[in-house]
Amino acid sequence: MTEAVVRNKPGMASVKDMPLLQDGPPRWVCSGTRSRHFLAAFGAFSYGMYQVGQGNKIRRALKEEKYAARRAILPILQAEEDERFVKEWRKYLEEEARIMKDVPGWKVGESVYNSGRWMPPATGELRPDVW
Repeated sequence: MTEAVVRNKPGMASVKDMPLLQDGPPRWVCSGTRSRHFLAAFGAFSYGMYQVGQGNKIRRALKEEKYAARRAILPILQAEEDERFVKEWRKYLEEEARIMKDVPGWKVGESVYNSGRWMPPATGELRPDVW
């Protein structure tokens, strides 16, 4: 179709003589099909969010159960570690006494630091070279 037919002006016309014809946005009419699609999408989204919430509740309960079990077993694990530490500390003191027996004035087990605070070693072994 030519511009002249679209604007109801026969023949060639000047652009200035043509009436304005501006396109507008398409009209959206909420028909039954569109509203059904919208409601179906909204329902699916709502159900999915409900399922996410239920999964979060279950996951939170399992996490709390795991932490409760860890809190319950912690004193036993700490007692075992303390026992292991005392055995290893005795071996360390015996080795120190054997090595330093000829040094006058050496006191076995006395700290060489002057802080006055006792701190357990940061590693799992007191002295890896003593074994």
